[in-house]
Amino acid sequence: MAGRRSHFECQQCGHQAPRWLGRCPDCGSWGSLLEVRDAPAASETPPGKRRSLADLRGTALPVPLFEVAGAEHRRTPTGLAEFDRVLGGGLVPGVVVLVGGEPGVGKSTLLLQAAAAMAQPDRPVLYVTGEESLAQVSGRGRRLGAARPGLYLLAETSLEVILAQADALKPAALILDSVQTTWSPALESSAGSVSQVREVAGRLLEAAKAREFAVFLIGHVTKEGSLAGPKALEHIVDTVVSFEGDRQQAHRILRASKNRFGPTDEIGLFEMRADGLVPVENPSALFLAERPERAPGSVVVATVEGTRPLLLELQALVAPSGAAVPRRVANGLDSQRVAMLLAVVEKRLSIGLGAADVFLNIVGGLQVQEPAADLGVVAAVVSSVRDIPLPRDWALFGEVGLAGEVRAVPQAERRLAELSRLGFRRVVTARGRVEAPAGTEVSGISHVGELAALIAAGANFQFDGKTAV
Repeated sequence: MAGRRSHFECQQCGHQAPRWLGRCPDCGSWGSLLEVRDAPAASETPPGKRRSLADLRGTALPVPLFEVAGAEHRRTPTGLAEFDRVLGGGLVPGVVVLVGGEPGVGKSTLLLQAAAAMAQPDRPVLYVTGEESLAQVSGRGRRLGAARPGLYLLAETSLEVILAQADALKPAALILDSVQTTWSPALESSAGSVSQVREVAGRLLEAAKAREFAVFLIGHVTKEGSLAGPKALEHIVDTVVSFEGDRQQAHRILRASKNRFGPTDEIGLFEMRADGLVPVENPSALFLAERPERAPGSVVVATVEGTRPLLLELQALVAPSGAAVPRRVANGLDSQRVAMLLAVVEKRLSIGLGAADVFLNIVGGLQVQEPAADLGVVAAVVSSVRDIPLPRDWALFGEVGLAGEVRAVPQAERRLAELSRLGFRRVVTARGRVEAPAGTEVSGISHVGELAALIAAGANFQFDGKTAV
């Protein structure tokens, strides 16, 4: 029999080439093409394993849409409220969740805590580790208080063994740490290759749907921050969540980028402590806990992530620049939008920034994408330039256009309710008909010029309990 043929496959994007190339022509990555054996041709398949066209007839028939009964998704809580929020209310039977994040951010800790919360004697959870020994996982579990009668550990990298153990145990959930270390003997490529990752994810998806147990796949990330492996991996699974956070800071953020059974705009907040991850029930108070007193350039903006309002401190520092090209640094904000807002400040407020460095920062490391923070950026820059601190009980939200106009943003009532709950007594936002909570004054403005006038008079402002819209 003739020798098996092979091709070369990119380990980043899955591009296939007949010969080795130093650089992938699709994604441009260097040294990522590895040799992969081709599958045997039909003529090489043993006669007993071949299926004729007659055998395939009648295996699946098309059904009219109106005759298919819709099934409501019954959800099982993970035991971590913030995790359930991101998943859409809990786990759906047969769901496959891909969890990615930087090394050391706490992915294994999060899923081990969730496994311990879900495990019951009659509903066991199987935690499969391919990167650590059983002693290492057990030591972490005892430190986290995860010792439960229904939680089982397995140190294995062979997919066939993992599926056999899952068939014997019949778990309610299976956690695989990680998908890049698991391999199937049906393929000749090494673990972590494109074909192996695709095969492992596909086989686990079939098993999860057939046996109705949840599967969590921990995935590695590249140095660019994206999930390692083929893009097809994200298409195979039902939900893709990323665990974000700086290892030097205590809080972590869980965010969904794909969810077939829930929203993708919700976030979960956790605080890393010695005994594990603790859900943060009041994130606004956490991010504002260390806000300085009467500091020019410090403002509070009201943002919304999904259905959750978040109050964040936005800081600006405008200082004379000694360089030919002034610096523009924005942490947690879109740099292109910041450049636009700085141009609006220069043009509409006649504030010269051409010879100044401008630094903007969202305290706490969060990323703000929505335009509701525009008004806060302008206010922070004006406050820093004029060295006028805003009163501590002021907050802002609103979108700013190129003409300097201030536009309304959605969910204003939800933002105002959160601001009132935390004691903010004056809110500056777009002019419009919004109902202010008791004890909170809403100053509606239509142009950034009005904002500059409010900041100039802010130090002498006395609260009179009225609402100006």
